[in-house]
Amino acid sequence: MNSEKGGKLIVFSAPSGSGKTTIVQHLLKQEDLNLKFSVSCTSRDPRGDEKHGENYYFISLKEFKQHIKNDDFLEWEEVYRDNFYGTLKSEIERIWEEGKNVIFDIDVAGGLRIKKKFPDRTLAVFVKPPSIDELKIRLKKRKTESDDRINMRIAKASVELATAPQFDKIIKNHDLETALNEAHDLVKNFIVSDN
Repeated sequence: MNSEKGGKLIVFSAPSGSGKTTIVQHLLKQEDLNLKFSVSCTSRDPRGDEKHGENYYFISLKEFKQHIKNDDFLEWEEVYRDNFYGTLKSEIERIWEEGKNVIFDIDVAGGLRIKKKFPDRTLAVFVKPPSIDELKIRLKKRKTESDDRINMRIAKASVELATAPQFDKIIKNHDLETALNEAHDLVKNFIVSDN
């Protein structure tokens, strides 16, 4: 990857149900930020009304493993058994070619790996839910997953919350409007800085 050219990398990570996707979608609509969404690859099936090429690139497990062998990923992870997620280097290069900054809606481990690879041009933001109880309520309201799956996500969330101090900034999502404004200010200040 040619890291000489290109914009900045904005990483939003959080436990499932924290509101990071809502925040990222809001930021993408702010023209002053010049952001483009990094579409991740996954080996899982689409959920709800997710679309290939928009929410994720849905590829087979075999294809995913071939990309790993070819070193095509900036970062990747097996989040659950045979359930892989990753960011293709070509996706970042494509967005940089367009003269845009890249925004990620990505799990905690992936977010930290991107920060480690591009420490000076990455802003890593952790979105913190009000509480684990609130997280459980939000996940149940989605009605997209079984109770077992929700419990797995809650268990994972406890581990992910412990990584929050490793991020550049933490946004507490108690009130969505406040969180959206805080996120916009953080990203705007980072983009205009010369680091």
